[in-house]
Amino acid sequence: MYEDFHVTDRWTGEDLHCVWKGTIVAIATRHADATDIRFAVNDRPVWVAMPNKAWVEQKRRNGKVITDYAAAQAAGRFLKSIVESGYDNGREMYTMTVDEVLEHVDAVVREAGSTLKLPSLPVIDPNIKPELLLGELQGD
Repeated sequence: MYEDFHVTDRWTGEDLHCVWKGTIVAIATRHADATDIRFAVNDRPVWVAMPNKAWVEQKRRNGKVITDYAAAQAAGRFLKSIVESGYDNGREMYTMTVDEVLEHVDAVVREAGSTLKLPSLPVIDPNIKPELLLGELQGD
């Protein structure tokens, strides 16, 4: 889905290869109430900051939690959408709103069919799914 994808830059027509690299709780790293999702975009670091309040709001609205997998996929979907719409201007960090996080999480879960069907991370070897080595993780 959105852990490793290609997208065409709206303005330049350049093919951008976006690969998820990591998820960091930014409270400790930059004293922000956010979770940062890092991507390599044609080997250039790009961060998508997701406000931690979105996790609280998701739980309040429907009793579900945003998993690490869902957060990474939602950030990737957001990144793809800003590149396609022409909003990407080469910045290193983009910040999502709470509503954007919830919208993109809902969309990736709908696309996948369930949180159990979201791709596993990290991608260690594209031929081996991590859950085969680590065991199944909780989903819905």
